[in-house]
Amino acid sequence: MLNVFEMPLVRGEWCVVDSEANRPSAPHRQQPPTTHHAFYLLDLPGYGYAKASHTDLRAYRLLITHVLDRARLAGVLWLLDIRREPSDDDRAMQEFFAERAIPVLAAVTKSDAVARSARTQRERELRSALELEADQMIVTSARKGEGIEELREAIAGLIRKPPSDRETQIRTE
Repeated sequence: MLNVFEMPLVRGEWCVVDSEANRPSAPHRQQPPTTHHAFYLLDLPGYGYAKASHTDLRAYRLLITHVLDRARLAGVLWLLDIRREPSDDDRAMQEFFAERAIPVLAAVTKSDAVARSARTQRERELRSALELEADQMIVTSARKGEGIEELREAIAGLIRKPPSDRETQIRTE
């Protein structure tokens, strides 16, 4: 299943339109403010773990390719579980991102599930396995709130950068 979330820019700040925190408690819901600038988050849950037919998997891969080949793509927020080794699909996705010069921000999740003494080593292993730079990876724990503010700032920085370099590169290929 593909989940799509619209993130309108409101006075230079972004917010998730359909999150529990932004819903009014009253039955009447306010409409999100109208804006000319919106970003969309596409949630591709379990792309490497989905149990599906070959036809469905092929369609899913074509959809991913279509989305990632868009010239206006600001970047990819890639969620990786710190407890898991990168799969063949993870490595293929990283190659795909690198070939297309897609900006990548990897949010390494569930860091609270790993001993604090092992986190740095695990982060280095993941960064090396997926050939990511230090500024492309943020270790987070939603449960403890670790890395969340840093992740918010990194996402804001990612969407502020114009995708013009990629537009030029894609048009010339």
